[in-house]
Amino acid sequence: MEFVKPNKNSFLEILQKRELLVHLTFWVFYLFFPYVKSITSGYTYIFSNELINLVFGMAIFYVTYLLILPSKKKIVNSILLVVLFVALGYANLKLHNAILKGKHEEPFWYYGLGYFSTYMVLVLFSYVLYAVKKGYEQQQIIERANIEKQQAKLSSLKAQINPHFLFNTLNMIYSSALKKEDKTSEMILKLSDNFRYLLQRGQENAVSIQEDIVHVRDYVSLQKERLAHKIQVNFSTDIDDENQVIAPLIFLPFIENAFKYVSSIKGSQHPIRISVNLKGKKLTFECENPFSANSKNHMDVNWQESGIGIENTKKRLDYFYKENYKLDITKEGNIFKVMLQIQL
Repeated sequence: MEFVKPNKNSFLEILQKRELLVHLTFWVFYLFFPYVKSITSGYTYIFSNELINLVFGMAIFYVTYLLILPSKKKIVNSILLVVLFVALGYANLKLHNAILKGKHEEPFWYYGLGYFSTYMVLVLFSYVLYAVKKGYEQQQIIERANIEKQQAKLSSLKAQINPHFLFNTLNMIYSSALKKEDKTSEMILKLSDNFRYLLQRGQENAVSIQEDIVHVRDYVSLQKERLAHKIQVNFSTDIDDENQVIAPLIFLPFIENAFKYVSSIKGSQHPIRISVNLKGKKLTFECENPFSANSKNHMDVNWQESGIGIENTKKRLDYFYKENYKLDITKEGNIFKVMLQIQL
């Protein structure tokens, strides 16, 4: 799966990549078009004559394409172009007379009109090709800017971690340390791994599904320690390919949300069911938890506002998977259900 998908080749891109071929095709046409013309008219085709025209035509074209058009001095460029027309037209005429023993006895302006019309066509073609090239470059700049803007926005969404979970877990570990419980060191390691994943791997665009599941398991394990008598967690996985890459931290906000709401409900042994299944390229995530209509009122305000959040997760899903995912969030009675399906 590609997380930042390049746009399909546009006409501008194809033209830019094949610019040399476009140039060669044009000059071959320019050289041999008079021959095609001579077949249907009385025009006499002389290869050496057309070769001279080609050299002067290329001079007009490339001076315009490489020097005049990139310059921002429009008035100076216009004057330079007229001078160039006259100078090259005159040189072209004299070279024909010298090499081909021509007898062009009419005034220069008589032939100059023909040269002028030919050179204008070349200038027009050079302008079209230059405009296409600059258009493609501008398109690339805009696309890069959009990608950078999306990446910056994405990084902002991923950076919103849950400080409430950190503080509560540290308090739990501190209490465990005071009691000199054996599990203290294991909890410290899991918490360390949890935040290392959030701050390092979680900032990347792609991780293996196995890495993300390990992170989720550590998170669930710490929550089970913290809410030992309040919850009963059933976490199951069925993964075909552990190396399949996914966007990181896609599951966590929904799981975090489940613990958040269950923690505010009175009573004990509230069930939380979490499952992650990958069959082929179809990924299915489900999370169910009980909730109370007024549970948010009893929730710590810091926890209410912390975490990546479901709305931000929806934005990340839109960014990574566009139309290749389906998210259903329902409330049935006092059960909150999340089902996320992604076609990878």
